Order: sequence, then structure tokens, then C-alpha cells
Amino acid sequence: MERINRDIYLEHLIDAYKNLVFSICFKLVQNYFDAEDLTQETFLAAYKGLDDFDGTNEKAWICRIATNKCLDYLKHSGRKSVPTEDTYLNEFQSKIPTPEEEVEEGEVKNQLYTLCTQLKEPYREVALDYFFHEKDISDMVSQSGKNIKTLQTQVYRAKNMLKKLWRKE
Repeated sequence: MERINRDIYLEHLIDAYKNLVFSICFKLVQNYFDAEDLTQETFLAAYKGLDDFDGTNEKAWICRIATNKCLDYLKHSGRKSVPTEDTYLNEFQSKIPTPEEEVEEGEVKNQLYTLCTQLKEPYREVALDYFFHEKDISDMVSQSGKNIKTLQTQVYRAKNMLKKLWRKE
């Protein structure tokens, strides 16, 4: 196929199927920006494969390219496919803790609090904020006004101190 004809045919494909391809990509990857990228990759692959395309059923052809691009993306990025209702329901039910798990979690949290309070300052405050209250480093930076690298180092050191204390008990 001549280059000019290829370019015109690609424009036709994009005009006719850009929304369909994007919706396929978005449905499969569940991320707007990834779907945009995969849509572009789909049309690029279609352009490269124009010489092998026999011209019949272009809609099915472009949809197959989009689907394969998304499946490759999901496979190589280690992402999960879109969960079904059953999968979602099972995951939701498995996240509901049993009474025994709630008691165990409470005991572990109490033990963690006790160990955090045994640390010397500034590690006590950092450990309580980061490990017990589960605050992000960015939140801790904005609250304390400390340098982010300082806080990251203090979290790292507090973690090592807590590991040692945890092993003793």
C-alpha cells in the first residue's frame, strides 16, 4: 500500500473507531490514562500491520488489536483483570474480620503502642505517627515541618528499633 493511501486509511480508522477502541481499552484496564496510551498503541500497531490486513471486517480487526494490546499490558504489568461480581463479593467478605481476628488485631495494636512508647525521642513520636496512627510521610512533614529525608531516616531507624524490641518479647 502506498504511504499516502496508508495515511488516509489510518485517518479513516481513527475517525471511525477511536471511541470504540478507547472504550475497549478503558473497560479492560480501568484506568483513563492507560486506556489513552493503549488506544494510541492500537492505531500505531494497525498502521504497522496495514500491509498484512486483507481489508475485510476492519472493525473486528481493530477491536482485536485493541484487546490484544490491553491483554499484553495487563499481563506484563502484573495487573489483575477486571473482577467479576463474584470476585468482588468474595474479596469483600474475606475483608470482614472475624471476632477472633479483631481481638488479635487489638492485642497487636496495643503491643505496638507499648513498644513505640518505649523508644526515645524523636523516634517515639515518629513511630507512633507512622506505625501506630498510619500517617503518610508527607502528612508528617506538613505537621512537623521537618525535612522529608530526616523523617524517612527516623522512620527507618524506628522500624529497626521496634524489630529488636518485638523480638525480645
